[in-house]
Amino acid sequence: MRQSVDNVNHKGIADDAAVLELVHAVMHRFRALQYRALEPRARDDGDAGLTHMEGKVLGFFAHHPDATQRDLAHHSGRDKAQLARLIKSLRERGLLEGVADEADRRNVRLRMTAAGQAVQRTLRQQARKLEACAVTGLSAEQRRELVALLRQVLHNLDRDVGD
Repeated sequence: MRQSVDNVNHKGIADDAAVLELVHAVMHRFRALQYRALEPRARDDGDAGLTHMEGKVLGFFAHHPDATQRDLAHHSGRDKAQLARLIKSLRERGLLEGVADEADRRNVRLRMTAAGQAVQRTLRQQARKLEACAVTGLSAEQRRELVALLRQVLHNLDRDVGD
């Protein structure tokens, strides 16, 4: 049985909706479809699946193996207690493993397990498929223009607007 896509906050977006509201709707739909790819694995393992934040934590350790929880907090700007809960959950589920730092045994170096790497691969593969689907019908020039416009929006938000 196929589950429906999460449509929370997506119904009723007007054609003239604010740009960022539409960007948010696109990313929400993208993430819902991306994480749906993990559902068969979650059912087989008797697991509830992976949350978006858990996926972000796994992604960090995919790019920064042997980093610490402190490294993740510095990188993400997230609350240390929230990150500790996420890491604990991922470790309990066998997706992350920790090794005491030889230089300072109070620090734990974290890395993905083989199971965590498999989850990360699935998420990356699904992301590539969804990105291809999302830009279907756009010419190469339109894709370049869209990327340039979104970069400009990001740049505008990153600037100190001095409010």
